[in-house]
Amino acid sequence: MGEDVLFVCGSDAHGTPIVVNAEAQGLSPRALVDMYHQHFDQVFRGMGIDFDFFGDTDDPECHHRTQEIVKALMQGGYVYPREIELAYCPRCERFLPDRYVEGECPYCGKPARGDECDMGCGRHLEPGEIKNAVCKVCGGRAEYRRQVHYFFKLSAFKDFLLEYLKGLGGTASARNYAEQWVRQELKDWCITRNMAWGVKFPGHEELVVYVWVDAPIGYIAFTEEWCAKNGRDWRSYWMDGARIIHFIGGDIVYHHCIFWPAMLKGAGYTLPSAVVASGMLKIDDKKFSKSRGNVIWVKDDYLERGLHPDLLRYYLASYTAHNKEVNFSWRIFADKVNTELVGAFGNFLNRALTFSVKNFSGKVPQGEIDPAVTARIEQTQHVVEASLEEYEFKKAADSIMSLADYGNIYFQSHEPWKLIKGDTASAGAVLRSCLQIAKALVLFMQPFMPSKMQSAWRQLGMPGDVADMRFLEASVPLSEGAPLGKPEILFSRLEDASVRELDGIFQERIKKAAAGGKAPARKAEIPYEHFEALDIRIGEIKEARCIKGSNKLLKLMVDIGGETRQVVAGIAGSYQPEKLVGTQVVVLANLKPARLFGIESQAMLLAADVAGAAVLLRPDTPVETGAKVR
Repeated sequence: MGEDVLFVCGSDAHGTPIVVNAEAQGLSPRALVDMYHQHFDQVFRGMGIDFDFFGDTDDPECHHRTQEIVKALMQGGYVYPREIELAYCPRCERFLPDRYVEGECPYCGKPARGDECDMGCGRHLEPGEIKNAVCKVCGGRAEYRRQVHYFFKLSAFKDFLLEYLKGLGGTASARNYAEQWVRQELKDWCITRNMAWGVKFPGHEELVVYVWVDAPIGYIAFTEEWCAKNGRDWRSYWMDGARIIHFIGGDIVYHHCIFWPAMLKGAGYTLPSAVVASGMLKIDDKKFSKSRGNVIWVKDDYLERGLHPDLLRYYLASYTAHNKEVNFSWRIFADKVNTELVGAFGNFLNRALTFSVKNFSGKVPQGEIDPAVTARIEQTQHVVEASLEEYEFKKAADSIMSLADYGNIYFQSHEPWKLIKGDTASAGAVLRSCLQIAKALVLFMQPFMPSKMQSAWRQLGMPGDVADMRFLEASVPLSEGAPLGKPEILFSRLEDASVRELDGIFQERIKKAAAGGKAPARKAEIPYEHFEALDIRIGEIKEARCIKGSNKLLKLMVDIGGETRQVVAGIAGSYQPEKLVGTQVVVLANLKPARLFGIESQAMLLAADVAGAAVLLRPDTPVETGAKVR
């Protein structure tokens, strides 16, 4: 549509979920971020989503920009210290930020986590607000202790936010939701946390900034990184009044429409001009839930099964209004593909191209384009452009599909297969008009289905990349006598057998989750020689201590019979170190050493996984240390 666009995105690298999950997997937070960042990057690329820059918020540029913005807010008098009560676990001997603590929402009484009432009213919770706090790591009752933290004076921005939100573009639901919250009491926002992982708060190495401070600042930092590589000035985007548009999920409207613009205003940066908030995703009319198995993985369940990314892109854009809930089911998906893409869009393009190539020597026929066709193309262009400007993607997709239906009716009603027998000139005019509709369809559908439309563009004999074309090109007549490409089937039907197979995988995942999670899969049989290669012994724990910074791992010294090995084991959530000394355990002694949390582990303790908790395997009677297990 002729806009100069910089498209940036990134992985949110900080916050307690990262640290908790890293500990659970025996990884450093950085290693976990790298793993998921690479996965996201692969999935985005696989879906044909091409960012100008895709970074993560642990980049040095994000650390620097976050600290600069926090300093600017402090200088402006918008950040100040306050002593508050925080949940503290005496057993783990640590303060419990955000996802480390669970309890009851002080506003609605529903179960909540430390920073959000995710099961009830959806309200953001400040540190110390949660009631009846329980440590997420050990399950023990938390107590409250006082500590100095830093607050952003959000209350000072109420009048500004009310005025700003009046003119905020994007989805009305996001704007209205934010206005409701602002009209209520705006509380100052605690922006520091007791963590080692994150952006250090200026002047206080023991504190990091809250993740919802540095996460959106990532947008600025990613712009800086792209500009540095491309010889541009990032200030032209973030300090000189560029149009900034955020595309987000509906669950983070509060942060993007209240916290974020207030921070930008206080620090002197350009404010977002629009926030487009999508609805939540459902699978088979059920809430998206990994724990319940109600999830379909784009990489494993879709891309790796050979399904074309453009089909899913079209489904998600055209299923419902952008800000409403999206429901995905394999059967609805198949029906949309078969009815709309195969039966309407693809059928028209193939009929128009095949008939033209066969009867007019593979070239665009001569003849006047029907003025009614031109008018209909221009009408569709107007609707598509207006819909995209208003972020009404379904409306745009519906208008395009309506043009495809018009093309099918036009072709059928003018009967070129009859005209070609006695009136070649009239048949040529009909086919040229149909090819003009096809050209318009390809141009309009390109943002939704970039790969498929590039293929269709080549079939029309058009040079270059369709992505470089503007919608105005839709009404520019195809040149008479220009060579056409070879017609090919754009879309193939999804057969019932394939749909049943895909749905079966999904249903099996739900069954496993309902049965208690992972039904152990039967592994391939191995010869006895493979088992014999394992050096499994009875060991005795001589020393056990906690590892600083980890709530899951213990460092153990284990006697395995004439030799003592250092072992790092993820059993801190199940066992107190002082009670492990003298315990006999089962040890895999010839496992290749590995580093966990920066400490070398020279063997492995064997344990059962019971509902996520480790239960050590032990001999039922005392045996000689070092005895072989066979």
